[in-house]
Amino acid sequence: MDSLSLLGITIGLLALVGGNWLEGGSLNTLANGPALVIVLGGTVGAVLLQTPGRVFLQAMRQLKYLVVPPRHPFDERIKRMVTWAQLARHDGLLGLEKVLGKEKDPFARKGLQLVVDGNEPEDVRRMLELELDSHEQHGLQAARVFESMGGYSPTIGIIGAVMGLIQVMQNLAEPAMLGSGIATAFVATIYGVGLANLLLLPAANKLRAHVLNESHYRELIIEGLVAIAEGENPRMIDIRLRGFVH
Repeated sequence: MDSLSLLGITIGLLALVGGNWLEGGSLNTLANGPALVIVLGGTVGAVLLQTPGRVFLQAMRQLKYLVVPPRHPFDERIKRMVTWAQLARHDGLLGLEKVLGKEKDPFARKGLQLVVDGNEPEDVRRMLELELDSHEQHGLQAARVFESMGGYSPTIGIIGAVMGLIQVMQNLAEPAMLGSGIATAFVATIYGVGLANLLLLPAANKLRAHVLNESHYRELIIEGLVAIAEGENPRMIDIRLRGFVH
């Protein structure tokens, strides 16, 4: 579990609520149903208009990574690749068929199958890098959905504030209501700017980091499999792959 994500959201919300309280405001001041509907509805509507359906669904599926990030065991993978190299050195590439069915990672299993089938190392690299690039682009597109939402929500918040001010202007005959009415109108701006800078844009950046980390992990797999296909010494493979570990 990514405790930093939960901690960041909690601190951000507490900062807003606590700052409002220290300035003499109340929680009721920040609670405004119509403003929330305008900002959330307008932001989601704008993103749905610009985003293909499969990309939007992928973005929603990736939301869980903010709390439960994908696991990429670099050290464990390196040890496994070295073991494969030792097996290939002893029994030949066909000896890797013994471990092919036990490999759970689809990407590593596909690469291992390419090696077992006797493909040239450069062909193995080219085919795996093609899949890597495609997978990375899909992941980055999903992260950009939240980045787009973070761009739209402040503007939608301003629209909500203007709509609230229109309602205030219609009640100019009652001066006592102007102050509270204007304050309520600007809550929409707080929602828009706060949602973008405390949630959506940080979420987009963290999801992008997870995508790039997964690509880095797959690059390790590619380097290891290519080295095995080239018949490189297992000790040298271990040294080469350790360069991927920070």
